[in-house]
Amino acid sequence: MTDFVCGPILVINPNSSEVVTEGLREALSGFGFPGAPAIECITIAHGPPGVVTQRHVDEAALNTAAVIEARPDASAFVLACYSQPGLDLARSITSRPVYGIQDAGVLSALALADMFGVIAVAEASIPRHLRNLRRLGVDHRLAGEVALAGSISVADSGHGEESYGLLLQAANRLKTMGAGAIVLGCAGMSGHRKRLEQETGVAVIDPTQAAVAMAFGNLVTGLA
Repeated sequence: MTDFVCGPILVINPNSSEVVTEGLREALSGFGFPGAPAIECITIAHGPPGVVTQRHVDEAALNTAAVIEARPDASAFVLACYSQPGLDLARSITSRPVYGIQDAGVLSALALADMFGVIAVAEASIPRHLRNLRRLGVDHRLAGEVALAGSISVADSGHGEESYGLLLQAANRLKTMGAGAIVLGCAGMSGHRKRLEQETGVAVIDPTQAAVAMAFGNLVTGLA
C-alpha cells in the first residue's frame, strides 16, 4: 500500500465538550490504518458549551479561525459542528480545504435518497440550518427537519437510552414525512448512528464521518 506523506486531517470541535470530541474519535476510528492520512480531533476548551445560538456561532467562528491559523501543518480541516461556524472565514485564511459537516452530510444524503431529513438538537437551530440549505440550493429536497422532543445537551445527545429514544422518535417522524435518508444534525449524535439506522431501516448519515470521508478521499486521490 502507498504511504501518504501529508499532514493530518484536523477535526475541530468548536464547543468545549471533550465528551463530544471523544465521541468523534470513536466515530472516526475506522479511518485509521497504516499509511493513511492521520485524523486528529481537537476540542476548543474555551469555546461555548454548545453551539446553539447565533452568538455561539459567531464566537465559535473566531475561535475556529485561530486554531486553523495555528495549524499550518494540517492538510485539511473539518468543522465538526452542524452550524459550520466560520466556514467562509476559515476558507479565506488558509489554502487548505475546509469542510463543513452540514454540507458534507446533506450532500451524502442526497447521493442515497431523493428526499432527506435532519434531526436537530434544538428548535432554535433549525432556521440557521435552513438558511444554509437554501445557500446550497437543496432545500426543495428536504422532507423536514425536526428537533429532539426533550431537553438534551449537545454532549448528551450521543449517549444513553434517553437520548436514543428521542432520536428514534425524531427519525420515525422524518421517515413518515418521506425522508429516505436522515442526517444527524449535531456532531455529538454520532454514537447512535448505527443503531438508529438498523432500527429504522433508513440510511442515517453522521455528518462528521461524511466530511472526513470527503477530505480523506481527496487527499488519497491527490497523493496516490
